[in-house]
Amino acid sequence: MGYVIDAPKVISVAVNNSEDRFPVRRVFCVGRNYAAHAREMGANPERELPFYFMKPTDAIVGTGVDVPYPPQTSNLHYEAELVVAIGKSCLDVPIEDALNYVYGYAVGNDLTRRDLQLEAREKSRPWDTGKGFDHSAPCGPIHRVDQVGHIKNARIWLSVNGQIKQDSNVNDLIWSVGEVIANLSSLFTLQAGDLIYTGTPEGVGPVVKGDMIIAGIDGLGKLETKIV
Repeated sequence: MGYVIDAPKVISVAVNNSEDRFPVRRVFCVGRNYAAHAREMGANPERELPFYFMKPTDAIVGTGVDVPYPPQTSNLHYEAELVVAIGKSCLDVPIEDALNYVYGYAVGNDLTRRDLQLEAREKSRPWDTGKGFDHSAPCGPIHRVDQVGHIKNARIWLSVNGQIKQDSNVNDLIWSVGEVIANLSSLFTLQAGDLIYTGTPEGVGPVVKGDMIIAGIDGLGKLETKIV
């Protein structure tokens, strides 16, 4: 059997210290998962149930890849995030078992057309145009759990042209990695290859053409993205 059009290529992310790559199945993102960021976006940071949006897999780009400034926006924002890579399928997994399904962790950047996102929010519309555009999910190499352990207390930061813009700790997540996996797996059957962008801390802001964005998490290296 053949295909009537060319089959899309497999999207993948580098794996640290390996020539093999991690194939990406789906990209889930957690909204407003740091209290200070929720406040700066005008939201209540109380511990309500987490909510999610998605990006297409081909929004993934690796470190060192230039990202074109996207169309239809004049307010492109960076958002440094801890990314969780799921290594095996799970459905309705209990919190105490959730970390057993993690393959590894990476540094991510949830690029956002903020003007389109806010316009959609004001009209009670989906965020797809603000969040799911081309090249909107830079992701660094995945570091396997058996090499780095679970990332529970680590500095997360982001700089633009050498100036620190975000500086926090992943232990400030409103919903921890285990809690996110448990909740998300009650809504979807998580599968090997799924990525979860777990939310961004405070300090988000705009970038323009020519800006160099570097995001980092202790133990996971750096993610470099130039806007062109």
